[in-house]
Amino acid sequence: MYALIYDEHNLDRPFKEVISVHKSRKTAESALQKRMKRLNKRVADCNTRIVWVDGRVKTGDFIDQNVVSVWRPGEAIPWGETHSDTD
Repeated sequence: MYALIYDEHNLDRPFKEVISVHKSRKTAESALQKRMKRLNKRVADCNTRIVWVDGRVKTGDFIDQNVVSVWRPGEAIPWGETHSDTD
């Protein structure tokens, strides 16, 4: 399942809070857009990202960074997402 997690990229805090849970990437992306609009921030500034969790989680859970991945196994990864735009 897909989840939005709160991630400050702080190595001292390896557990990330689950903000919401979604069955599809599309609904997770929609929730992320709504959150960005509500906070009036860009995606990098709202410390929120979409991850794939292989298992059951619910909103409010704290999950270890090691049990999530950016893409679901077998999911087609858009070419632009595999290369940095800043190079």
